[in-house]
Amino acid sequence: MNKQKKKKPLHKYIQLTGVAFQMGITIYLGTYVGKKLDDYFQSTKKTFTIIGTLLGLLISIWSVLLQLKKINDKYE
Repeated sequence: MNKQKKKKPLHKYIQLTGVAFQMGITIYLGTYVGKKLDDYFQSTKKTFTIIGTLLGLLISIWSVLLQLKKINDKYE
């Protein structure tokens, strides 16, 4: 039983390391799509880049909160 208690926190931290990578990739993709849309529509104010970055940020935060809730429920 002691082995099981020690393994749970370590496994939780391993799952949390992937969250940072997922968050970075989501924000990067939002920014990338925004830049491509700015280039396509020849926007000088970078409106789509800002919108894409903010959408990527919101989606990544929402995804992280869902994953943290799932991890917390699993190990309680």
